[in-house]
Amino acid sequence: MLGVFLFCSMPKVNIETLYTYFLKCDQKICTDTRKLENGAIFFSLKGDNFNANEFAPKATEGGCAYAIVDEEKYANGKTIFLVDDVLKALQDLANHHRKQLSIPILAITGSNGKTTNKELIHAVLSKKYNTLATIGNLNNHIGVPLTLLSIKPEHEMAVVEMGANHQGEIDMLCKIAEPDFGLITNIGKAHLEGFGGEEGVKKGKSEMYRFIKQKGGKVFINGDDNVLLDLAKENDKITYGTTKLFDVIGKDFSDTEFVSFKWTTRYNEKDWKKLPLIKTHIIGHYNFINLLCATCIGNYFKVEDEKISEALSEYVPSMNRSQLEKTKKNTLILDAYNANPSSMKVAIENFVKHPAESKLLILGDMFELGEYAAEEHKKIIELLKQNNFKDVILIGSEFAKANDAFKSFENTKECLEHLKKQMIENKTILIKGSRGMKLELLKEAL
Repeated sequence: MLGVFLFCSMPKVNIETLYTYFLKCDQKICTDTRKLENGAIFFSLKGDNFNANEFAPKATEGGCAYAIVDEEKYANGKTIFLVDDVLKALQDLANHHRKQLSIPILAITGSNGKTTNKELIHAVLSKKYNTLATIGNLNNHIGVPLTLLSIKPEHEMAVVEMGANHQGEIDMLCKIAEPDFGLITNIGKAHLEGFGGEEGVKKGKSEMYRFIKQKGGKVFINGDDNVLLDLAKENDKITYGTTKLFDVIGKDFSDTEFVSFKWTTRYNEKDWKKLPLIKTHIIGHYNFINLLCATCIGNYFKVEDEKISEALSEYVPSMNRSQLEKTKKNTLILDAYNANPSSMKVAIENFVKHPAESKLLILGDMFELGEYAAEEHKKIIELLKQNNFKDVILIGSEFAKANDAFKSFENTKECLEHLKKQMIENKTILIKGSRGMKLELLKEAL
């Protein structure tokens, strides 16, 4: 008689069991073997050029309590557990954790200003609540789950940034985070390639409005923005703006490169002379509406007026976002964290109004524009001409192809070598481009 051999596959861990391990590990999670943390759970996320399943044994040997894999040969059922898909398990774990929380969660997306708004809102809410906010720009299909999983019992609110470069992504992130409140900063020309043009951007970003409506939550909205108002016409709204009696009304009183403003509510004092002036360390008058947004959200959540003013006047930009930096030779407006046609346009228009006598613009390519790249870079060059800018340096292959008027370089390294040979002094310099251009490297020559 022939023997019968049964192959017993490794059982897969379910989310409920995984959650018990997560709590046992004091909510510590690792996804990078170069940054292992004792007692954490290691999630073996795969990348284009690596398979982190291979690193699971190294993670547990290096101090992690557990590791999660989706290839059976690496699982041992004791410290290394098998799931169908590691990324999906991370996302499902984040959603399971979110369902245990009773605190308000505010989600933020938009074409421009997501991170600036997140930082300002966090600063304001933190004056009254123990508030967790997305660290840096961990705003994608991995970053959002990691942000949610870092919410501890002591937190009273959470602000979760959501980025997207194609339709369906915001909806997916909302289903993981299940936000009670939503904010779309604006809708402009960002990630046109992935979204399929401006209408695609509108459809993709407004997925947040549709989710919030379905959940019965509220959205904060710039009432001066007709595009957003139209997309949110069926939502329960809290409004801010300048043109009508919104819930929060503001007025830009800036008389220097730094934004100064006043605000009130539809029910309070309307004599602007009697209202206190908030002076900030933020440059770029396009940031006024971001400051007003943070004010509106703070006011809704009953942060005291004085504390709102305190938070916004104390906030100092960092990470190359609307950052003013004075070197020994020049004044730099460093906005090199990211760029798209919308943000590039407002940065240039704001620079036109800057009171400096001697100005230089250093602009780098805008990424993820696909078939729209040539047209959008050409539009920026035309905008520079219309505003009579003469002292301009363009960096990148897209600008080089469209350029017919200004000095240009193929890459940042070439430009840096050029600048080192120049005597550039007593200038106010706007530096703006997409993250991949690494324009902040030019600081050493300026």
